[in-house]
Amino acid sequence: MHWINNIRLPTPFTANADCCWSVLLDSRDIVRSIEPSSSSIDKEENWHGDWLSPMGLDLQINGGLGVSFNALDREDLPNINKLLDRLWMEGVDEICPTIVTCSLSSLRKSLGVLHQARKRVSDKSCRLIGAHLEGPFLSRDYVGAHDSDFLINPTLSSLHERIQEFETEIAIVTLAPELLGSFEVVQKLIDLGVVVSLGHSGADAELSSLAFDHGVSMITHAFNAMPGIHHRSPGPLGEAIANGDISIGLIADGIHVHPKVLKILQKLAPEKIVLVSDALSPYGLAQEKFQWNDRSLIVKNNFCSLEDGTLVGTTLSLLAACKRFAKWTNQNSAAIWSATVAPRIALNKGDTVQDFLVGKSLNQLLRWNLDIESEELTWNHAK
Repeated sequence: MHWINNIRLPTPFTANADCCWSVLLDSRDIVRSIEPSSSSIDKEENWHGDWLSPMGLDLQINGGLGVSFNALDREDLPNINKLLDRLWMEGVDEICPTIVTCSLSSLRKSLGVLHQARKRVSDKSCRLIGAHLEGPFLSRDYVGAHDSDFLINPTLSSLHERIQEFETEIAIVTLAPELLGSFEVVQKLIDLGVVVSLGHSGADAELSSLAFDHGVSMITHAFNAMPGIHHRSPGPLGEAIANGDISIGLIADGIHVHPKVLKILQKLAPEKIVLVSDALSPYGLAQEKFQWNDRSLIVKNNFCSLEDGTLVGTTLSLLAACKRFAKWTNQNSAAIWSATVAPRIALNKGDTVQDFLVGKSLNQLLRWNLDIESEELTWNHAK
């Protein structure tokens, strides 16, 4: 057993950001205890205020290395494995593979391939946890880059048709609660242990509040594909900020949401923000043009758009976005929290950062350092 002293743990609250902790490790470098730093603890190793965090968890990633999660075949399995290995090297150990609105056959085929991909186990590879179904129960008025040909109204039968045999492999479903039949589907998903997120929706504050009361517990890519915050009409995001424990998914690339608005949101709801990458299949590739189903993606400066200019997603990694978020908000600890701890809380995996550290080996965790001169966050695997 030995102690590491002067460690900071990520927190969304400025008041606690500089609290230091001591971490007890066993002979295999597994975290056994976390205690407030004390001069009585033998200082065997000193981290000088570096942060210790879980690895990243990306609740919204659409693919990478040419793989698109909503158009999978068994032949994609080797490339899925390569993508998962790359994600682990980039600090992400779990993802919710996101399947956007597509045909019934494509959805079920992708779920089947992801089921096979989950059978591979590796200590240094990202894990596929439950899928994030972003559609098809979305508003036609806020469809964004989704294929409107495959949008449908939510019913229990249409849900069953899509997820039967895969019920335990769905983590999140994004839907528009204003659609007829949505609350019945929400209740079924909650009964299955699925997190339901409001997105691609025209819901106002009142309807959003009703949806939250019915168990919707998250917002998908805040500000995008939904009404914004108006001083006389707070919309779904305003209601989420004011209403309980609603997680707020946020793409912190600086294009989906302006950096100044990111900073405002961080001040308003620091504990609610869950950073997501929204990375697409060109992630990890150098191509400037990429085929996405039957449409072309233009890739420039880590941003993906259709040929008509519609913003689709990014090729930016989750932790690269986290570092941007930290710099724009000047809240390093909170940014780390939003990329590593908040996603786990959103999935109901625990309540505190300690829940995600104790029992873990250092090589499953991240060490973050702030360079004083550049004011840039850097991270490494903790061992």
